[in-house]
Amino acid sequence: MRFESPAPRRRLIGLTPLIDVVFILLVFFMLASSLINWQAIEMGAPASATAGTPVVGSWLVRVQPEGLDLNAETIAAAELAGRVALRIGEDPAQRILVQPAPGVSLQRLVDVLDLLRDAGATHLTLLRL
Repeated sequence: MRFESPAPRRRLIGLTPLIDVVFILLVFFMLASSLINWQAIEMGAPASATAGTPVVGSWLVRVQPEGLDLNAETIAAAELAGRVALRIGEDPAQRILVQPAPGVSLQRLVDVLDLLRDAGATHLTLLRL
């Protein structure tokens, strides 16, 4: 008598471990990636306040710890944005010099630069003391 043994069944590859690995990779890349929208502010090369930079026709914005000065006149941030927007509308090539005072935080300076950029200023130069 001869018995035929059934052919060995081929094992199927389980998809559950594969799906688990793909899910773990997806979660890893979602957590590791940064969703912050980084924006760059284009500026001229840093210049010294006492160097022979041409300042004729340029506006000087001084960032003080207690407020802002526009051409030696104390001004609020909203009013500065309005004046800059009007001036940029008249002359798109208006140059604006930004000079931070000692003790001003970097975040405050970046906030002022963002304000100027949002007002339409494209020719910004950061002065150092």
